[in-house]
Amino acid sequence: MPAGRAAQLISAGDTVGMSGFTGSGYPKAVPLALAARIEAEHAAGRPFSIRVWTGASTGPELDGALAKANGIELRLPYNSDPIAREEINRGAMSYFDMHLSQVAPMAWQGFLGDLDVAVIEVTAIREDGSLVPSSSVGNNKTWLDRAAKVILEVNCWQNPALEGMHDVYYGTALPPHRVPIPLRRPDDRIGSPYLRCDPSKIVAVVETDAPDRNLPFSAPDENAHAIAGHLLEFLRHEVTRGRLPSTLLPLQSGVGNVANAVLAGLVDSPFTEMTAYTEVIQDGMLELLDAGKLRMASATAFSLSPAAAARLNGNMGSYRDKMILRPQEISNHPEIIRRLGCVAMNGLIEADIYGAVNSTHVMGSRIQNGIGGSGDFARNAYMSIFLSPSTAKAGRISAIVPQASHVDHIAQDVQVLVTEQGLADLRGLSPKERARLIIANCAHPNYRPMLADYFARALRGAYGQQTPTLPGEALSWHQRFMATGSMLP
Repeated sequence: MPAGRAAQLISAGDTVGMSGFTGSGYPKAVPLALAARIEAEHAAGRPFSIRVWTGASTGPELDGALAKANGIELRLPYNSDPIAREEINRGAMSYFDMHLSQVAPMAWQGFLGDLDVAVIEVTAIREDGSLVPSSSVGNNKTWLDRAAKVILEVNCWQNPALEGMHDVYYGTALPPHRVPIPLRRPDDRIGSPYLRCDPSKIVAVVETDAPDRNLPFSAPDENAHAIAGHLLEFLRHEVTRGRLPSTLLPLQSGVGNVANAVLAGLVDSPFTEMTAYTEVIQDGMLELLDAGKLRMASATAFSLSPAAAARLNGNMGSYRDKMILRPQEISNHPEIIRRLGCVAMNGLIEADIYGAVNSTHVMGSRIQNGIGGSGDFARNAYMSIFLSPSTAKAGRISAIVPQASHVDHIAQDVQVLVTEQGLADLRGLSPKERARLIIANCAHPNYRPMLADYFARALRGAYGQQTPTLPGEALSWHQRFMATGSMLP
């Protein structure tokens, strides 16, 4: 049926599970039709909003359109859409920020409430009723199982050669019935290439022909190249010391220009036969696959620039046996991450001198995006690395501060910190040792004397000397920026 008719099957107040993860595999037609319907309902004086669950971020046809129509009452577990972000920050939309590995278990536990409708993009419906997943898997398995009604968008833009790339594991359960997940290597297949759904729940099938809409990555700048250089030198050192094998350990990389630059830098590195066990496959991983440096990439979705997405879609057959897309409860599963020994590389908004990291909030209270899967990987990785330029806003903000204005990753989960200024290996160091190393190696020279002065005064005047902090001053840098537009005095 047309998307407009399918949208009529969603009622005000419904909880709707949508496919989609980092702008890949999300429904494009039904959300747009639903947004138009919501706008018409509002114009007629009838309130209309829904609760939206997804895998992670989606695209403008979903989050952007529904947020613009004031149609989202609650959003989970992740958002990066600018329109939705403004709605969240002005208090018009409730937002539940979650570790991505926990979404499916929480949905099954039931305290999130019932799931009324699932709207899932697939690439095909097979004769036996099984579904060929699209460019992300995310929480689709759970949404199909939990929803009372299912709407399928069958997107013929996606290359049919996607069939066979996915590995959908149906062996998860809640305690006390959990069993070990039999995945020992990133390239293991433990499930089915297809999603399954009770045909009696499917109330609409909508045909579409539309690409995913992701923004292009910026070309790596001087800072990104410097960060990549410091990290690659460190990885070579770890191999020399025998703490990493010559093939490294399975790589995880968060989304962003800096992380993508690090991946691209690995193309010219001495490391070969690498693997990835991560959330998303980015442009840099395609380059590593093309160069023969990366043997296999396991993820839950693609997060590709338009050019890279077109390249992948045009050559899907040659990539299919080098990639596996899994449900995010498997791609982000803490036990698997720890057992495989992943090398986790994630971005940040700010880090403090003791190593605590803020990856979600600006100035402590304004959310920029969700925590995503960075917490799943940072706490459980063999090596937890955070990357960032040392300043933002043309140098007016320092990414290294006396105290993080919001903490997503406690200092115990941060092992290595890298900026364009240098690298701080924090493993085995006390808080005061961490502070000296971070100030010396990672802070920008314009802010280094200010940080050293704060630390010296904290050593003299703090209530305790384990993690010396001056509560009255620790957040003064953020207050100064809000008052003057710069952290510099």
